[in-house]
Amino acid sequence: MSFLFAPPAQAVIPVQDERYEFFPVNRVYGAARNYAASEAARAEKAGSIPPLFLKAADTVTPVRDGETYEWVMPPRTAKMVPELELVACLHKGGRNLSVEEAEECIWGWCVGFDFTRRLSPEDLPAGGPWDLMKTLDGGAPVSAVRPAYRTPLPAPSEIYLYQNNKKVQSASTSFMIASPAELIALISRYWEVRPGDLIFTGAPVNVPEAHAGDVFEGGVNGVGKLRVKIAAPE
Repeated sequence: MSFLFAPPAQAVIPVQDERYEFFPVNRVYGAARNYAASEAARAEKAGSIPPLFLKAADTVTPVRDGETYEWVMPPRTAKMVPELELVACLHKGGRNLSVEEAEECIWGWCVGFDFTRRLSPEDLPAGGPWDLMKTLDGGAPVSAVRPAYRTPLPAPSEIYLYQNNKKVQSASTSFMIASPAELIALISRYWEVRPGDLIFTGAPVNVPEAHAGDVFEGGVNGVGKLRVKIAAPE
């Protein structure tokens, strides 16, 4: 087989504490509005279905522990929202999975930013597709993948975010309206989930606004953390 030009490199994420093991990325799914403000508020919303969307796999950018990823804010951006999320990394898949089957698909976890661009009405008419908001070049930085058995999950863990050294979000993964396994089972109704899929499980409420020059550091206890600096558009 010959190619007209070199095919793009496979998107991969390093495995935590392993020099030669990498998680190959297949599809990237996301869920919107999947957190309540408290466990009590979550109970009121139990059973509701969060909006689902896809991100391009080549937006995933692994960031080594202790490093700061400098990301240039994309052009034509009215507002940028830094959504720090727990990400499920799958090694098995299928269609119409039960919640129990979906739980078994999770090989590990990482932390990721689902950077979301808010657009002016002229760029995104009301009800328009989310691609311009969600698929941003380099806009899905992630930490290394930590094997599930080395994390406290599915037990509740703190998810937090600092903006310029000020804590702006602090929540628990127990505030998710649909759990990661429930999200995977839901996704499998519409697509065949496969090994290598990433599931961004949603950001806690009250996400701050990002500006050029801001430094964000966030994480999920027992999973990983991530540090990103926002640079002005070129």
